[in-house]
Amino acid sequence: MSYFLFLLFFCLVVGLASVASNPSPYFGAAGLVISAGVGCAVLIEFGGSFVSLVLFLIYLGGMLVVFAYSIALASDPFPETWGSWSVGVHLLGYLVLVVVLWLVVGNEVVSGYGMVGEDAVGLSVLRDDFCGVSLLYSVGGGGLLVCGWGLLLTLFVVLELTRGLSRGGLRVV
Repeated sequence: MSYFLFLLFFCLVVGLASVASNPSPYFGAAGLVISAGVGCAVLIEFGGSFVSLVLFLIYLGGMLVVFAYSIALASDPFPETWGSWSVGVHLLGYLVLVVVLWLVVGNEVVSGYGMVGEDAVGLSVLRDDFCGVSLLYSVGGGGLLVCGWGLLLTLFVVLELTRGLSRGGLRVV
């Protein structure tokens, strides 16, 4: 399981470096969705399956709104892809920076922590994140309703802004 967790962390670092190196909102948002999925898989491995599910659903809803808004404002007919030279140079630079930082401070920071998650010990009847379920339904239900209403309202605002050339709030000049 430690190899699987190492692979997840590697995919998370590569995904975040691809988000940081890409100037196009199309491919940046796709890399962000992939990185969010891998980050939630890391949370699942450390025993937070419910937390990762709620985080992914809420984060994915927010990212879709931001993605729709950034696509509406992007006016580049030919965006740079992950295969272009400038994006590749930036991606390589970020990955070299991560490796250098790992070599300089990596062993001191994570020397006391293992690479084995909580779910790696086997099947268990009790889970650590079940207390989050009860707190979500008792205390956090109103907050979730307010957040969901805000995301829905933001989605309708973005759709109204980008509705069309004749009646929308944003028009291409």
